[in-house]
Amino acid sequence: MNRPPAIEPAVGPDDAIRAYKGVLSAVLEQRPSGTRQRLADALGKHRSFVTQISSPAYPTPIPARHLPLIFSVCHFSAAERDQFLAAYQVAHPGKAPLAAGVRKVRHISLTVPDLGDDKQNAALDRAIYDFIHRITSIAGKGGG
Repeated sequence: MNRPPAIEPAVGPDDAIRAYKGVLSAVLEQRPSGTRQRLADALGKHRSFVTQISSPAYPTPIPARHLPLIFSVCHFSAAERDQFLAAYQVAHPGKAPLAAGVRKVRHISLTVPDLGDDKQNAALDRAIYDFIHRITSIAGKGGG
């Protein structure tokens, strides 16, 4: 099994961001085709967002709220997660979620009509993602 690259000693937050993005990038490269799209779907974002958050070339930080989904969808091993979180903690002190907050997710597929207009299709997609996030948020608060 290939291991993600070791984190170089970080000089500052930008280096640490590049380090954790390097771990994510390595994990994604080792996963089956379609993982990037499944991650984009789970996050309710476009695939270009996954490119931005997984490429060390982009300075865009990964929001802490996305980490549990990223770990679950990308099937991070414990070692990969630990390596990622070590660099994340350097880049964003106090913002990494607790390990207990990591929740598994599952992928579902939904077929919807093509509305014939990119803006309308995007609005429908956003409405579906928003609905799913509201429902799962409610389910999470119920303790069940």
